[in-house]
Amino acid sequence: MSFDRVPTSRQVDAAQIVLNTIRRPVIMIGPDNFITFANADAEDFFRSSAAMLSRSELSRFVPFGSPILQLVEQVRVRNTPVNEYRVDVSSPRLGIEKMVDLYVAPASELPGSVVVMFQERSMADKIDRQMTHRGAARSVTGLAAMLAHEIKNPLSGIRGAAQLLELNASDDDRSLTRLIIDETDRIVSLVDRMEVFSDERPIDRYPVNIHVVLDHVKALARNGFANGIKILEDYDPSLPPVYANRDQLIQVFLNLVKNAAEAIGHDPHGEITLSTAFKPGIRMSIPGTQDRVSLPLEFCVHDNGSGVSEDILPILFDPFITTKPNGSGLGLALVAKIVGDHGGVIECDSTPRGTTFRILMPAWKELPVHLDEDSEGAHR
Repeated sequence: MSFDRVPTSRQVDAAQIVLNTIRRPVIMIGPDNFITFANADAEDFFRSSAAMLSRSELSRFVPFGSPILQLVEQVRVRNTPVNEYRVDVSSPRLGIEKMVDLYVAPASELPGSVVVMFQERSMADKIDRQMTHRGAARSVTGLAAMLAHEIKNPLSGIRGAAQLLELNASDDDRSLTRLIIDETDRIVSLVDRMEVFSDERPIDRYPVNIHVVLDHVKALARNGFANGIKILEDYDPSLPPVYANRDQLIQVFLNLVKNAAEAIGHDPHGEITLSTAFKPGIRMSIPGTQDRVSLPLEFCVHDNGSGVSEDILPILFDPFITTKPNGSGLGLALVAKIVGDHGGVIECDSTPRGTTFRILMPAWKELPVHLDEDSEGAHR
């Protein structure tokens, strides 16, 4: 769109609409380094309204000595655009571990003004971490197969021997044989849970209404482990079906909601929020195929608990990682495996004010109907 030297209010409104449709934070910096324009995503990114941003210098919103300030000045002097990758803008205002790619360009119609577009690194990093999650799941697959063969068979012999000893044991000794049997059963149960990771059969997938799944999970939670905790909904009712296995989705969200309930504990103000949304998706390959699918469906489980420790967060989906006294550390590893087997991505964002598990999944697309030769002939 080309403007006259002084754009009309209608042209300005049109430009505002266009820039608000861009799903990236975009701002304009004036010659005095004050922010003169911010689109809707920039308001979210900087956690301030456009009116507040327009009364502030860029330096107020970025860390002291941030390279963004030098890039803006460089573009202003050289009058040429610049790309910069993996720029750290972490701050209490913008968030911890905030990494962005930058596109900075001069506004030729407004001398001295510079446009800055931010691309958060979270999506690219999610893909990297998802590959790590899948690798971790594969390592458990091999371990599970080995344990099933090398441990379960000897355990059955130990359990049988303990049962025979129990028949002629005194009351004091019988408590020891019962301990052996109970601990043997516990180890077998753990190995059985791990064997789920070695199941490489193709997933039976079909169109699934995610809201029906979440309502089912919510009903189970309210009548069990999340009794007394407020569970809120933030659904997009126009969402298309997800291409997935219903039972496995229930298993995924039961695990996540149970984790959320345990993070809240007995806090009377504890809340769990289930949300769904349609987002511009990334493309991922489906394991075992050459296909690449878009992941436009976003499902979140958010709680306002105390959050996940920073040292645990990077390895949260690895097997045997747990902060629970009696936890096995396999629940989230299984969740990561199921999501990965569906060609999806799972990520966890956590602060001391709460935790959000975010899942990106493929939507179901109806296959085109191919007419047979007779049908084609009848239509000619």
